Amino acid sequence: MGLFSKLKLDVPWGHIAAKAWGSQQGPPVLCLHGWLDNANSFDRLIPLLPKDFHYVAVDFGGHGLSSHYGPGLPYYQQNFVSEVRRVAAALKWDRFSLMGHSFGGLVGGMFSCVFPEMVDKLILLEAAPFAVDSNEMENLLTYKRRAIEHTLLVEASKKPSSVVSWEEMLQRFLQNNSHVSEESGELLLQRGTTPVAGGLVLNRDRRMSWPEHSSDYISKELFVHSIKKLQARVLLVKYICNRKGNICLHRSWTRSFMAALFMTAQRWRQPRCPSTDMQNMVCPYNGLLAIRSDGVLTCDNVDEA
Repeated sequence: MGLFSKLKLDVPWGHIAAKAWGSQQGPPVLCLHGWLDNANSFDRLIPLLPKDFHYVAVDFGGHGLSSHYGPGLPYYQQNFVSEVRRVAAALKWDRFSLMGHSFGGLVGGMFSCVFPEMVDKLILLEAAPFAVDSNEMENLLTYKRRAIEHTLLVEASKKPSSVVSWEEMLQRFLQNNSHVSEESGELLLQRGTTPVAGGLVLNRDRRMSWPEHSSDYISKELFVHSIKKLQARVLLVKYICNRKGNICLHRSWTRSFMAALFMTAQRWRQPRCPSTDMQNMVCPYNGLLAIRSDGVLTCDNVDEA
């Protein structure tokens, strides 16, 4: 599936950059990348997916080739949810599917509950639809404080962005992201950097630091209430991380997330992909092994989610 077009969508603070695959006549799928990543996250995955869909991968504000937010504006999760609504309006999409990786899954999950009538399918790659506050209660105020202090520090700093060589930039990236392969790191940096005299600079807004500083944490009660509002069918893709081939949910998901999942079991499936490349946004085949409610493994296609 070849690249269909490059997009630049107008927003009040500048533009949101995006790239598209497939015919515009196909069912639309909006792809949301993870924290500090960009639309190139999907370059290796989308060619493996059904070709009769129209896929659009965006750069969130402050990421990739999209404009940075204006001075004084924070990068909060709800702002990214608003970006999804702006993109849908610009593309004139009334109803579409969402595919979100990591932080993009959090954004997609919240959007799907706030605007349930707009989302027919929600695909979560290494993501939960919400972050639950009970797992981070001791840290929430610290996160808020650090987010404010970091933003003020960056805004007050007159230090220009570091200029480094491609080799050094790649090595730094791989050291900070040990789960990402060199090939995937190169893909992300192709869209996440800009050549300047003497080397490269990162495109991302330096006001962004850790994802927990920007994430919206909600109560278990609101989590369950929100999940019940979903109209979309949901496909959860989680990397298999133990030798027995079992799905290993992050410990912060295990109680509240699974409780909500079982309450809405008619819309949820948990697939498994045996390739470690899933961490690099690659699945070796179109089909995904899905665990049914009775524990039997079946093979299903993404477009049947």
